[in-house]
Amino acid sequence: MIYLDYNATTPVAPEVFRALRPYLEAEFGNPSCDYALGLKARDAVSRAREEVAALLGCDAGDIVFTSGATEANNTVLKGLAAHHGRGQIITAVTEHPAVLAPCRYLQSQGFQITILPVDGTGRLDPDEVRRALTSDTILISVMHANNETGTLQPLREIGALAREAGVPFHTDAAQSVGKLPVNVDELQVDFLTVAGHKFYAPKGVGALYMRTGSNLVPLLHGASQEGGRRAGTENVPYMVALGAACRLARQRLPGVTAHLQSLRDRLHNLLRAGVPGLILNGPEVERLPTTLNVSFPGLSGGELMAGVPDLAASLGSACHAGQEAISPVLAAMGVPAAVARGAVRFSIGYPTTLAEVEEAARLLLQRVRVLRRD
Repeated sequence: MIYLDYNATTPVAPEVFRALRPYLEAEFGNPSCDYALGLKARDAVSRAREEVAALLGCDAGDIVFTSGATEANNTVLKGLAAHHGRGQIITAVTEHPAVLAPCRYLQSQGFQITILPVDGTGRLDPDEVRRALTSDTILISVMHANNETGTLQPLREIGALAREAGVPFHTDAAQSVGKLPVNVDELQVDFLTVAGHKFYAPKGVGALYMRTGSNLVPLLHGASQEGGRRAGTENVPYMVALGAACRLARQRLPGVTAHLQSLRDRLHNLLRAGVPGLILNGPEVERLPTTLNVSFPGLSGGELMAGVPDLAASLGSACHAGQEAISPVLAAMGVPAAVARGAVRFSIGYPTTLAEVEEAARLLLQRVRVLRRD
């Protein structure tokens, strides 16, 4: 299979697996224990925390390990809501469900949720944020990069607005960490979400950057792990794995960014040359180097991909009970339903080769010709 769905998940890198394996075998200690086995585990967690912090450009003490991006996002949204008891949260219509669903829950609890629109490329205008701010605003939450289109949001500008207003700023950076240089101070964020399985760590581990002095109520209550910010016995093997993935990303960045973008653009150029009227969903420039979301005019993405079983990619629509449901992200961008039905997202990863990209394009163009003859 040619795998071009790295935005969905990535394989565990060999370097990451080698780092975590000992903590599934001989080094099985509980970090809360004060004898040698526990102390080794505690030290491993500490080193992993330092690796995550080094990738994000922050202090190790500002990193909280989580089970993934969903927990990290819920921790920020519900934790700040619980701390304040009332107020307004500002977010964008193209956010991941791990942000929008907690926002809907908080709305049911009496919080004011302001969901801002985006333009035709999926970008949020910082002026929309400025106009939405009120004296009751307790949080702004805007993702760094969209998982479907790769659209990069203007976080620095939004962060400056948040600082000026004295409002905490959170970003879900699940899709950008490990693919782009991400520095919490440059982005001017107070909270940042990391998902391990998006950059070659296992599923089920992530992290939350919390700027020193942040006030929120923990999502999980129990013992005092993670400095009292996230209770539960530490998942040592996966924390080690996340640290190793962060170290690997730091070694590869920024050089790998240009390589990934060259493969993405090669695929785009081949498809554009063979499919007249091919439509790019998202911005030409301000997007992830890994992501290509295109619509094949007059075709269904589902029918297209059904005829290319050896290629893994994601669709811009989903079929439920015989009806196609259009991607909410594309709908929010104003993409017509007929165009959104023909959308496919291809995402490049470290293991992707030029030969795979060119073969994927050949298979897709062959399938387009078959469908158009029908």
